[in-house]
Amino acid sequence: MALHYHCRHCGTKIGTLQKQTLNSEQLGFNHLNNEDRQDMIVYDSAGDIHVKAICEDCHESLQRNPDLHENDYIIH
Repeated sequence: MALHYHCRHCGTKIGTLQKQTLNSEQLGFNHLNNEDRQDMIVYDSAGDIHVKAICEDCHESLQRNPDLHENDYIIH
């Protein structure tokens, strides 16, 4: 099982964790409500988990330009 983190705004690969035993508390998934969990976490047929997060560049852009929150994607 691998966890693949991608930016929800620009699609950039943030990183991958390769570990066989990870639980939701170690990953912080237990802090998400059901709606956020469904929006952010996708399981594929190979057993890998894909997590939508936010990269540093998009985070910085959103802090400088809060109106960008209206857009699904941020190009930088």
